[in-house]
Amino acid sequence: MLKYIDLPPVWLLLACIAAWAQPRLIDAGLSFGGVWADFAGGLLVGGGVLLMLLAVYEMRQYRTTIMPHREADQMVTSGIFSRSRNPIYLGDVLVLAGVVLTVDAPLALPLIPIFLWIIERRFVIPEENRLRRKFRADFARYCQKTRRWL
Repeated sequence: MLKYIDLPPVWLLLACIAAWAQPRLIDAGLSFGGVWADFAGGLLVGGGVLLMLLAVYEMRQYRTTIMPHREADQMVTSGIFSRSRNPIYLGDVLVLAGVVLTVDAPLALPLIPIFLWIIERRFVIPEENRLRRKFRADFARYCQKTRRWL
């Protein structure tokens, strides 16, 4: 049962709810400053969603799974994956940062590195270990030329 809820979108949703709740539960008198924060937040959310969509499209082209707990049938290194080994997770982080700005939750900023740490430990490292075991030299070459995040 836990494997069905231990998914990055669930963690992202929980982090976004916590960010949304922060200014409603704790009024520290802090603010990002209005319109520019909404604009920047919208850009971050939009950019994050775009990264995710590009990655899903590329993975579908290769007919491999997007589910983090499953073994990949193919190693995808083209398209957005030529820029980042983890564009979906990078998109998740951008979405969370955008939500923090949009809901004007400065005290929720620490959620971003905490979320990144959770995603890296629970999903990125295990996925990379599976790819390393299955694709050995190809994955090693990919890691040398493509960064994990940016």
